[in-house]
Amino acid sequence: MRELSKRTAGFTDSVIRRMTRVSLQYGAVNLSQGFPDFDPPGEILDALANAAHGGPHQYAITWGAQNFREALAEKQRRFTGLDIDPESQIVVTCGSTEAMMAAVMTVCDPGDRVIVFSPFYENYGADAILSGAEPIYVPLHPPEFNFDQDELEAAFQQRPKALILCNPSNPCGKVFTREELMCIARLAEKYDAYVITDEVYEHIVYEPHEHVYFAALPGMFERTLSCSSLSKTYSITGWRLGYIIAPARLIEVARKVHDFLTVGAAAPLQEAAVVGLRFGDDYYRALRDSYARKRALFLNGLDALKIVHTDPQGAYYVMLDIREFGYESDLEFCEDLARKVGVGAVPGSSFFHEPVNHLIRLHFAKREDTLNEALNRLETMRTKMRR
Repeated sequence: MRELSKRTAGFTDSVIRRMTRVSLQYGAVNLSQGFPDFDPPGEILDALANAAHGGPHQYAITWGAQNFREALAEKQRRFTGLDIDPESQIVVTCGSTEAMMAAVMTVCDPGDRVIVFSPFYENYGADAILSGAEPIYVPLHPPEFNFDQDELEAAFQQRPKALILCNPSNPCGKVFTREELMCIARLAEKYDAYVITDEVYEHIVYEPHEHVYFAALPGMFERTLSCSSLSKTYSITGWRLGYIIAPARLIEVARKVHDFLTVGAAAPLQEAAVVGLRFGDDYYRALRDSYARKRALFLNGLDALKIVHTDPQGAYYVMLDIREFGYESDLEFCEDLARKVGVGAVPGSSFFHEPVNHLIRLHFAKREDTLNEALNRLETMRTKMRR
């Protein structure tokens, strides 16, 4: 039989989702795939119950239900200061995964180039390749995961069509400063590139760091496709409600791509989520404070165990340095960690373009008793894992 698609030849299945299956296989505490083990806000669940009985149950408008887009525009106006038009500047997608794919396909043709910071969420390289584009990787340098301006400009000199910016960053938890974002903005303008942002962790940022919306920088709205979702902010990762906000001329194209990818996001879930989009500022403060407590609990626990780790500025991921254990393969380490210790993690090599094999990623979007159980199990790492 004839060959299958060459563009997928270098793909594997998602390592993150694979490690969830490994965690389930061994009954491990799953700190690999980043989803909570606690319920969404009660008001959203009540709205979902009402939608289950009262509808809507048929297709919403393909680019998003009217009331959902209006509530989303109002909420994002409040946080970005931008005057967002729900009629022409929003497309609702099936999660931010589809939003990112649709955004890349909106701006890129086969043969174009896309800048991706490394480490990166594993989908970004695949998004570029599936669009026929070529990723240009620019390293973020630990421990602060800052970029070198000369290295970034050298990447822009290759005339990329776009740069992908995850802020706050998965997996390293970096929150880009206003000065860093202004540097990216100057280069994007100088070399006439679009910026595609992934801001799903926009409300999970730890003091003294602050999230700055790239599209809100002077002159940047016109060249930015802002992607995000409701998954992390409202603890509804399984609802798959994402979106792109951008100028009308970009959204017009993104809507066409979205229409042929998925037609539309689930109508009853959009209806229920409107309640969350209309929450007041107190909700977002409480969310940030809750994650700050989880972060402190988990990082203090790792410190007590003398495990070397990163200090995330945002999002809810931490990377552990496993060099002391003598493993050559971080994937093998993670499989053994689930089997022998009972904790699920993701090998860091799945996030880096560079040959990095000494880091693993855990997350702390869990109840405190779950985190304490994971820490209790990690106490046995040195006796069960050392080579």
